[in-house]
Amino acid sequence: ALLFVRHACAVGLIAVGVGTHLVLNQTITHGATPSFLLPVVIIAVGAFLFLVAFVGCCGACKENYCLMITFAIFLSLIMLVEVAAAIAGYVFRDKVRSEFNKDFRQQMKNYPKDNQTASILDKMQKDFECCGAANYTDWEKILAVTNKVPDSCCVNITHNCGINFVVKDIHTEGCVEKIAAWLRKNVLVVAAAALGIAFVEILGIVLACCLVKSIRSGYEVM
Repeated sequence: ALLFVRHACAVGLIAVGVGTHLVLNQTITHGATPSFLLPVVIIAVGAFLFLVAFVGCCGACKENYCLMITFAIFLSLIMLVEVAAAIAGYVFRDKVRSEFNKDFRQQMKNYPKDNQTASILDKMQKDFECCGAANYTDWEKILAVTNKVPDSCCVNITHNCGINFVVKDIHTEGCVEKIAAWLRKNVLVVAAAALGIAFVEILGIVLACCLVKSIRSGYEVM
């Protein structure tokens, strides 16, 4: 049971890290931002937990007091890091939104001169059914033409449908708020998974402490 607990934590963390990466990959355009690095850190912690699990496995098999104490300490430290990361994520949630808004507007400026950026923004606007950062009027300043938006803003996308558009035929909501709402929904899923992993880790610490106590009692009898 203890062996399962250790590896469940490691696999769970890596799964959460990969899931977070897939979620953010659909919304973060590029750059080593804190949001981009978050899944990398989670996966790294999961990989480190595998090493800790190996130490615990050796300690349990050999009933080694020192190895089990090391396992319990490392597992406790990992839990503290996860709690600190969760608190930091909550505290800086508004800053993350602000940075995303800034990044999105910068990519909008690059839209007319960079095909790759244009392709990324077009996909975002199409997938999230949105237009511009705050709303569709943001494109007026970027394209320097009135009554024109990218074709990806159209409800029914056709060639040049964004030229001389009728408002009812395009998505008018801004992408920043729409994507932020989508992220909040997905973060709840990630948070639920993280809570499950935290419970398993607490179980692992309790079982490790019980085994340590058992080993220690054996030493005292001898």
